[in-house]
Amino acid sequence: MGSSVYKINKGINQSIEFKGLKAQYIWYLGGGIVGLLILYSIMYIIGLPTLVCLVVIGGSGTLLVLQIYRMSSKYGEYGLMKELARKQLPKTVVCRSRKVFMFNSGGKNGIG
Repeated sequence: MGSSVYKINKGINQSIEFKGLKAQYIWYLGGGIVGLLILYSIMYIIGLPTLVCLVVIGGSGTLLVLQIYRMSSKYGEYGLMKELARKQLPKTVVCRSRKVFMFNSGGKNGIG
């Protein structure tokens, strides 16, 4: 028998990455670019000078790319979702009555 050489795909079960952007940040950048394209077309249709449109869109696009790369490196693949979930948790739980912990007599479960 001859020797067989198989190539191993080392990208299996790995998140997608494009030029340093990981996972959902690729979609955020794509959505931002589409939004800037729509904004440019609205500004152009309104009648603003082309140079003004290009400066506004160029500056906004630069800020968009920098912010998304910063979020990608800071939070990673799942960190942004964890950060958003952490913000939804209450800081404290206040209970000023013990009624919550006492059983209701004659309830459906028969306890009490």
